[in-house]
Amino acid sequence: MDDVFVALGSNLGDRHAHLAFGRASLAALPDTCLISASRIEETEPLGGLSQPAYLNQMVRLRTRLDPRTLLRYCQQIERTAGRVRDLNNRWESRTLDLDIVRFADLALQEPGLTLPHPGLPDRDFWQRELAELTHHDD
Repeated sequence: MDDVFVALGSNLGDRHAHLAFGRASLAALPDTCLISASRIEETEPLGGLSQPAYLNQMVRLRTRLDPRTLLRYCQQIERTAGRVRDLNNRWESRTLDLDIVRFADLALQEPGLTLPHPGLPDRDFWQRELAELTHHDD
């Protein structure tokens, strides 16, 4: 089984409920178990956009799913939570956003899926959450 780190974010509606739905849905995936979850933190929208603040959290999963299958499940969970993707507006507000941040030690660059996530170096909150979930590994 592979250790995978998935970031959750929400800035529309009942943000806490959307994160809870995301955690529960990820934990219920086949051949997958949720190992731990970081604290929830509130952050400003990326790029200084005029949007509501986000709640962010990261979870650590163990899974036998391959990265592409996990991505499809993440997108399905987002849709179930009411997310509508606007391909012309990548940074729109969302009920739930699920990003695969790290998938074991895999380095991958395919259309629609880059691992580790290319945003990791620029998102301090992801770095804090990842450190929180991996501090027992040392």
